[in-house]
Amino acid sequence: MWACVMGIFLVYAIIFILFEDYDKHFLQPFDEVSDWHLLLFSVVVMLLLGWLLYRYAHRMDERISREQMEKQNAMRRQLTQNIAHELKTPVASILGYTDTILDNPDITDETKQQFIQRTNAQARRLTALLQDISTLNRMDYAPDMLTMERIDISRMMADIVEETALAVVSKHMRLNNCLPEDVCIQGNWSLVYSIFRNLVDNAINYAGEDATIEVSAEDQGSHWAFIFRDNGAGVTEEHLPRIFERFYRIDKGRSRNMGGTGLGLAIVKNAVLLHGGQISASNVVDGGLQFDFILKK
Repeated sequence: MWACVMGIFLVYAIIFILFEDYDKHFLQPFDEVSDWHLLLFSVVVMLLLGWLLYRYAHRMDERISREQMEKQNAMRRQLTQNIAHELKTPVASILGYTDTILDNPDITDETKQQFIQRTNAQARRLTALLQDISTLNRMDYAPDMLTMERIDISRMMADIVEETALAVVSKHMRLNNCLPEDVCIQGNWSLVYSIFRNLVDNAINYAGEDATIEVSAEDQGSHWAFIFRDNGAGVTEEHLPRIFERFYRIDKGRSRNMGGTGLGLAIVKNAVLLHGGQISASNVVDGGLQFDFILKK
């Protein structure tokens, strides 16, 4: 931009001096010393303006970089605080149960077994949280190191239906896999699996009993357009824009009781973006939540 501005100004100055005024219709060489002085003055003004433009652009770049760094630092601090808070709960529970067992040698076997089971559940939750954090870190800091392969999403979704069958039945829900055959893309298997598994788990946990979950797709040439919806409780409009944020919970107490880490939908969004797609969430008119996303073939 700086070069373009200077070039235009220089051409304008030379033409203006050569014509001298608007009455002449052809170029003339410089006949007077004042013409050279005027040209020299124009060049000096041009250089001064160029320097001012450069300083202004440089300061704006520094300001933008500083603001972006401050924003990133604030986000890192918030993320660190959220991680510490999420880790604190299961760790405190594990310590509480184990300390009780150690400090009370006469505790009954039944109570001890109960505490061990609760400790195991908290340890599993802690493991899930660390795995989700690790997944997000891989996408944030080492996306080029991810292995890409051809993925049969139709087969993957069929496996997810089998894996979640017990949870679906226990809540009297229905999971309808309406994907056409041979829905394939080029991507990272683990991350693509996380997209569909997290969406299914999210619907199972929060759509409510007797809800129907449905996933479908449409071939749109260079990519597949997926629709993942349920007819459950949905999400209030005030929470809808933030559901993809890390550790954002609509109902914090309920989310933790469900065993969620608060990172599932954040992983979904980052995985979709990493595969060159886009994702959005909206409430269904008749009730429920719908996710629309695309994945490049």
